[in-house]
Amino acid sequence: MKLTELTVKQLSQGLEKGEFSSLDITKAYLDSISKEDKTIDAYISVTAEKAVSGAKAYDSGEVRTSKLSGIPCAIKDNICTNGIKTTCASKILADFIPCYDASVTEKLKSAGTVLLGKTNMDEFAMGGTTENSAFKITRNPVDTSLVPGGSSGGSAASVAANEAPFSLGSDTGGSIRQPAAFCGVVGMKPTYGVVSRYGLVAFASSLDQIGPLTKDVYDNAMVLSHIAGHDAKDATSISEKYDADYTSGIEGGVKELVIGLPSEFLAEGIDPEIKAAVLEAAKVYEALGAKITELSMPALKDALPAYYVISSAEASSNLARFDGVRYGARSENYSDMDELYTNTRNEGFGAEVKRRIMLGTFALSSGYYDAYYKKALQARSLIIDEYAKAFTKCDVILSPVAPTAAYKIGSKTQDPVEMYLGDVYTVPVNIAGLPALSLPCGKTSSGLPIGMQLIGKALSEKLLYKTAFAFESAKGGRA
Repeated sequence: MKLTELTVKQLSQGLEKGEFSSLDITKAYLDSISKEDKTIDAYISVTAEKAVSGAKAYDSGEVRTSKLSGIPCAIKDNICTNGIKTTCASKILADFIPCYDASVTEKLKSAGTVLLGKTNMDEFAMGGTTENSAFKITRNPVDTSLVPGGSSGGSAASVAANEAPFSLGSDTGGSIRQPAAFCGVVGMKPTYGVVSRYGLVAFASSLDQIGPLTKDVYDNAMVLSHIAGHDAKDATSISEKYDADYTSGIEGGVKELVIGLPSEFLAEGIDPEIKAAVLEAAKVYEALGAKITELSMPALKDALPAYYVISSAEASSNLARFDGVRYGARSENYSDMDELYTNTRNEGFGAEVKRRIMLGTFALSSGYYDAYYKKALQARSLIIDEYAKAFTKCDVILSPVAPTAAYKIGSKTQDPVEMYLGDVYTVPVNIAGLPALSLPCGKTSSGLPIGMQLIGKALSEKLLYKTAFAFESAKGGRA
């Protein structure tokens, strides 16, 4: 097996045994990027020299500070990296080089990882296909005529195409889980506050969360164990103590576990092959000793409109800082301050970002605040309560990740609302601040990956990993 086909766990064990060096691994991945990324376009920037230097430093010192030491990775381009461009796939930040690391970047550095580069994304994480990047369109490694999902499409594609052993993405309404499902990899959106958002360029601050994308479930648990934890630099970081060793107990099985199936998630609008794969996954769990119970969660029907009002309102506020005055690109065509603001933002932002800024500004405007934003917050409370009720009847919720498998590039660009509807199964989790894991559960008749989603109570990541690991093991390992 090639080095680029090994899991993070296998690479870690190989390094410990001296079977290969960090430089061997890093060069293998850089070679893969050189060959594959001409087609896939998973990366915005590749930090080859820094990666080789970091690998050599590890090999010369041979100091393993963690199980991730000496292992390469990729990071989504909205997570700050000191001295390396962080563009958010936007013209307005095309030349922005941060002077500090995000907290997760610091943690990966402390763990001894080697950065391969920054991955492509929908501009400012707004989109579900990675077609909204200002620089390139990322393609699905399974079929390059298809989208990889988004907004973390570059992160998912880099892992699926063996261009990185693991990557980090961000998830505001499904942006880790949906591309994981489309590309056939594993993606975790942790409990809100488990992973620090310090250094993550904000889209919607009450919804954003960083998480890992990996080849299998165990790898995902390994990576999250290294990036989770309280951070004093993030006011929303969870300060209460919890066990962040997510690999411990992962082989515990699911006997007596109660898994809920929301009827609303398996009703109208779902592709029959997706529905069949999720129901088949439920049968696998029953065979493993779990109990399946049907749930009704009617409040979830309000999640999608509430999400787009809340997220757009927060985006309108967060992106106000990009005005051509403080940092980022500045228009050269202006005669006064009003023109500077207008022209800079018009030239710097793409169509999807402008659309969401305008929607959010409208929702927050005088006369419409109560009608839209306030009602969206009320709907959020109902959705949180709905999940709380559901978890009195079950331990974990099983659902689809998306209503369809990956679709053709360009097929939904003319109708953004159709693309928004694809988030129906993922956005309720962000609204409630809960953890959710996407993992492969089958393939369509045409061979495309199908993903299922496991949702748990706040801080139940260990349970989700154990539940996912049991299914993955029962199916014979990673897809």
